[in-house]
Amino acid sequence: MKHDRPLLAFFDTSLGYGGVPVLRHLSFHICRGEFLGIVGPNGSGKTTILRAILGLVKPLHGTIQRSATPVIGYVPQREHIDTIMPVTAFEVALMGRAGRLSAFGRESRRDREVARQALARVGVAHLESRLFRDLSGGQQQRVLIARALAAEPELLVLDEPTTGMDLASEYSIVELIRNLNRESGLTVILVTHVLPVVLNAATTILLLENGRILSGDLADVLEEQTLSSLYRLPVRLLQVGGRRTLVVGAADA
Repeated sequence: MKHDRPLLAFFDTSLGYGGVPVLRHLSFHICRGEFLGIVGPNGSGKTTILRAILGLVKPLHGTIQRSATPVIGYVPQREHIDTIMPVTAFEVALMGRAGRLSAFGRESRRDREVARQALARVGVAHLESRLFRDLSGGQQQRVLIARALAAEPELLVLDEPTTGMDLASEYSIVELIRNLNRESGLTVILVTHVLPVVLNAATTILLLENGRILSGDLADVLEEQTLSSLYRLPVRLLQVGGRRTLVVGAADA
């Protein structure tokens, strides 16, 4: 469910490194229960925004406001995960409890229960004893989402969760994330370089293209004229089987 008070808000924010801006005049917000899609090509500043959301980069100018300090469940890109270590899917999920361990740093029965519940929640409870490195790409992604859910987050942040997947796996992962948002009310930020990934899942969107920034509710941003102006190509929006799709570079459809 969407609430009016922003969980996270950027106000005329400039982000960069060593005093050199990567992005300027960035203003957007996400409320509890929303699904924000951040979309842009490589080098557009998506990773910098992600680091700012996680608190790893401070604004050069402007402000970032948070509602209290939300617990964030972070799902990194799969290729950044070390698959050499012989850890099981359950052990990976249990890593998500690291921030909630006792003063002695030992997991409790509840920690183990929450990790198993997270695996079940994403549909891979039957894989808990399998080595993470032996799983398929889609299965690994589900385990990484389970790890993030084991932290019992208010905000789930995913970095390119469908990269390298076939069409069926991509659809399955996006539907899983969409259901976590719609059915559980979990606030979601998904970063991707492919607009169709969030076309039928996001409620709000932030588009980055050649230094230009466009943000707002999905219904307001997803207009042919707006997208054509942003991408400097003809963009047609269509409905196929009750789902949005787009055609780029076709003046007639």
